[in-house]
Amino acid sequence: MKLTKLKVIGAGAAVSLLAIGAYAQDAVQLTVVSWGGAYSESQQRAYLDPYMEEHSNIRFVNDDGSANALASLRAQSQANNVTWDLVDMLPSDAQLACDEGIIMPIDADEWLAPAPDGTAASEDFLPGSIGECFIPQIVYSTVIGYNTEMFDEGAEPQTIDDFFNVEDFPGQRAIQDRPAGNLEWALYADGVPIDEIYETLETPEGVERAFAKLDTIKSNLIFWTEGAQGPQLLADKEVAFATSYNGRLFAAAIDEEQPFEIIWDGQLVEWDGWVVPEGTRNLEAVKEFIFWATDTQRLADQAKYISYGPARASSAPLVGQHEDKGIDMAPHMPTNPDNYETPIVLNNDFWTDYGDELRERYANWMLQ
Repeated sequence: MKLTKLKVIGAGAAVSLLAIGAYAQDAVQLTVVSWGGAYSESQQRAYLDPYMEEHSNIRFVNDDGSANALASLRAQSQANNVTWDLVDMLPSDAQLACDEGIIMPIDADEWLAPAPDGTAASEDFLPGSIGECFIPQIVYSTVIGYNTEMFDEGAEPQTIDDFFNVEDFPGQRAIQDRPAGNLEWALYADGVPIDEIYETLETPEGVERAFAKLDTIKSNLIFWTEGAQGPQLLADKEVAFATSYNGRLFAAAIDEEQPFEIIWDGQLVEWDGWVVPEGTRNLEAVKEFIFWATDTQRLADQAKYISYGPARASSAPLVGQHEDKGIDMAPHMPTNPDNYETPIVLNNDFWTDYGDELRERYANWMLQ
């Protein structure tokens, strides 16, 4: 009797061990790389947390390494030790990574969900947004923000020209330590029509013209590297102006009640989205998550938390109020008609072709 009982307990324990082993096999940890700050928080609330609620075997590990994602992916690939599963990346860097074979090509209509009316993903995502290896997520812009407390009422800056006018609009300016955006704004402020900016930048004379315009405010410049730095410099009144992502300025104004306003003139419009590292050990789990996280409703959900427009046409009508503040989000989107009068749409092909050369030139210029 005793022996029989022991056999039964042993059998039960074996079943339990098998069950635990099966669960351990099914459990998946995905490392997701993004930009940090308000943007990563919006992803956490719109995508990661809801997905984990629906999929108890999935856990996400966050890495705020997107600012140096291209270099990190190259290093992981060369070391044959890919530790990232999903990376939020800019299209120009994504194209370079794609050309180098360190991220995976995607089939949009296989990887991505159709719209609710059956429209294929390749037709529902905004024109030109899907890349060979790039899955768009948001439309955002780099803009110039200013601290209203540093200007007299009725004499606030309104244009890119004002940003370059240190006589009428004094104070320090904070700009990013990358040339994209800054060179375009310099030419725009120097009188180059928006539709001729990249044609001009393709010439040595155009590049010289852009740097000469930047030289006119060089003594008033502070350079930032991380996205949180621009708004912080504004809040501390170390600068009167700062270039920043529109979502970070919105978050600081709404969540922290900072006295910030955005200059929408010449906003630099970009896509941002996902890439999948070649060599991820969790490809099927990643594909399942991407299919879910980039559908019509999910992309609209992100706009509840940050003022970035969804990259799908079918998502736009679903953009509503801020989840916490209850304010209408549509007027704060870069693509709102009132904000979109003079956009500069970042030319990713240009920055793929000329980026390395201009980044080197810009880095040297900053040190001069």
